[in-house]
Amino acid sequence: MNTATKLSGFALGLAAVFGAAYGVGQVVGPVTPAADTRHDADHASGATGADAGDAPTAHLPGGLLVSDRGYTLAPLAAPAGEFAFRITGPDGRPVTRYEVAHDKPMHLVVARRDLSGFRHVHPEAGPDGTWRVASPLAGPGVWRAFADFTPTGGPALTLGVDVTVPGALDARPLPPPATATTVDGYTVTLAGTAEPGRASRLTLTVSRDGTPVTDLQPYLGAYGHLVALRQGDLAYLHVHPAGAPGDGATPAGPAVSFSAEFPSAGVYRLYLDFRHGDAVRTAEFTVVADTPAGPGASGAPTASSAPATTGAPRATGAPTLTGTPTATGAPAATSTPTADAGHGVPGHGHD
Repeated sequence: MNTATKLSGFALGLAAVFGAAYGVGQVVGPVTPAADTRHDADHASGATGADAGDAPTAHLPGGLLVSDRGYTLAPLAAPAGEFAFRITGPDGRPVTRYEVAHDKPMHLVVARRDLSGFRHVHPEAGPDGTWRVASPLAGPGVWRAFADFTPTGGPALTLGVDVTVPGALDARPLPPPATATTVDGYTVTLAGTAEPGRASRLTLTVSRDGTPVTDLQPYLGAYGHLVALRQGDLAYLHVHPAGAPGDGATPAGPAVSFSAEFPSAGVYRLYLDFRHGDAVRTAEFTVVADTPAGPGASGAPTASSAPATTGAPRATGAPTLTGTPTATGAPAATSTPTADAGHGVPGHGHD
């Protein structure tokens, strides 16, 4: 299929999605069975022929699969203003027992597909295995919902599924890479090198009115929680904080460090949640991960040296991401202002 045909099909698909009377939290299309998901993963990873059916999915970034290792994310019909879902296990029944990770048994992250909206919330579970939370889908558009959890006796997983909120579309280009952003009077700076294919150390430093913040409050078992998403397919990256509150070696600011695994060259959006003054705020950054430009290059560019971009940015020399198409017309959410002026008004929810 040529590029023009693909784009035409995608445009028609978007028209059908937004022309239909979908409700808040309704799934865009059916939940894909595990067998079909594995087939899609084989194509994404390049596996073909006899090896494709046996290709492992563990090497894939999180959030690209709705079903993995027998566990499936299944959104449910819910009253207006509520989002509900279940995780079904290998036996087809709802999972009701979970391990606590980062202080919570379930983390629900939602991001608009153009990355102009982001929320991180923590649903409550019922005895039947149904998770419920006030809907984090803050405005019209196609959203990706990520469930990050560890079932008791099972593997740590991040499953993802698309959901949609109907309404008029308003294109929001991704802000260019930058090393500093502001949110609610706080300035957060970013240092580090995004290197594809290996763990990268990123350090974010928080200040307020020019004064370093040295009394950050613990949030989800650390002095900051970082989510990283790849533009295009919204791959959910593995990010780990360095140290923990109370370990005797980790200061309560102003710097918070993480190890992030960038699986490929490309453009990524970072969302740092930090707690201060008994309130959680989210600072957002656009980062380009790229391979060395040629002889003499010292490595992938840091956030400070990443080229500025407009519209839908792309890393210099990086391959075009070929996952699920980005819905570039999705408008921003309408709650807490974004940390980057000009990129909509995404909602930041925490509980």
